[in-house]
Amino acid sequence: MEFTLGQLAALLGGKAEGDENQKVNRLDKIQEGKPGGISFLANEKYEPFLYETECTAVIVSEGFSPSKPFKTTLIRVKDAYLGFTKLLEAYAEFTKAMLVGVEEPSYMHSSSSIGDNCFRGAFSYIGKKCKLGNNVKIHPQAYIGDNVKMGDNCIVHPGAKICADTQIGNNCEIFPGAVIGADGFGFAPQPDGSYKAIPQIGNVILEDNVSIGSNTTVDCATMGSTIIRKGAKIDNQVQIAHNVVIGENTVIAAQSGISGSTEIGKNCVIAGKAGIVGHLKIADNTTIGANTGISKSIKKSGETLLGYMAMDMKDFLKSYALFKNLDVLEKRVKELEKKD
Repeated sequence: MEFTLGQLAALLGGKAEGDENQKVNRLDKIQEGKPGGISFLANEKYEPFLYETECTAVIVSEGFSPSKPFKTTLIRVKDAYLGFTKLLEAYAEFTKAMLVGVEEPSYMHSSSSIGDNCFRGAFSYIGKKCKLGNNVKIHPQAYIGDNVKMGDNCIVHPGAKICADTQIGNNCEIFPGAVIGADGFGFAPQPDGSYKAIPQIGNVILEDNVSIGSNTTVDCATMGSTIIRKGAKIDNQVQIAHNVVIGENTVIAAQSGISGSTEIGKNCVIAGKAGIVGHLKIADNTTIGANTGISKSIKKSGETLLGYMAMDMKDFLKSYALFKNLDVLEKRVKELEKKD
């Protein structure tokens, strides 16, 4: 793919300062840029690279003022970061549009259907009575179980597994190795000390614009549905247990775990390695810091929590300041005891 700087400036609603007929065919990091590449500058820490880069063009914000001479062509837009994001989106859409057709060998049951402009990669599998929308991309070695419903413009990356009865909305993306709809962790203790598996007969529902990261697992419900509401973004290696509900536009970072039947509000932020006990309710707009453990429901909207077990972030930081000085405090106590 090759575009002129004039074409890209028009796409981004900006203006090229230099020869608009120059062509680029690649997206580069500014510190590694070579001729034919385009990059962006949004963080002042990276400004020194602007004066060294060999990129053909660099996207900058309207108000940026260079302090040294440079060789590249600038494309000025309202916001450099958002401008480059738009360029990445356009690149991804263009690449996705090129994926159309069926690679062999692949399998789709005769009772299933798939829409227009779709792609089925080699060794992909689509089970019975599935209904997939338009512009769906099923990459190699992806598995889709029986009776799965999927909307338009979804991407299932290589090796992802979508188990039976899962319902997926429009514009969802399932990254490599993710497993959607496997059995939840349900075992009943027996009199002899053993455990008996409880059948998990529910499903998973992903609403529109949901992203599920690589090697993340979303378990099906014991009964009813595990639900990921629209706009939620789940990072890699996250565990979401049976009957959990994740609210709209909530983001969850890597290696977090949410136990069964917990309900997370909308617009929450859950940082890496956070752990949440089951059967809780987390209010809207809650922020949970990294490595934080949540053992009780959060009822007040907008709280920021940190620590194990979780407490108000300000209280935790005050306590941690004391904790770091425990050795000093211990010496002072011993000195006072000697004076007595």
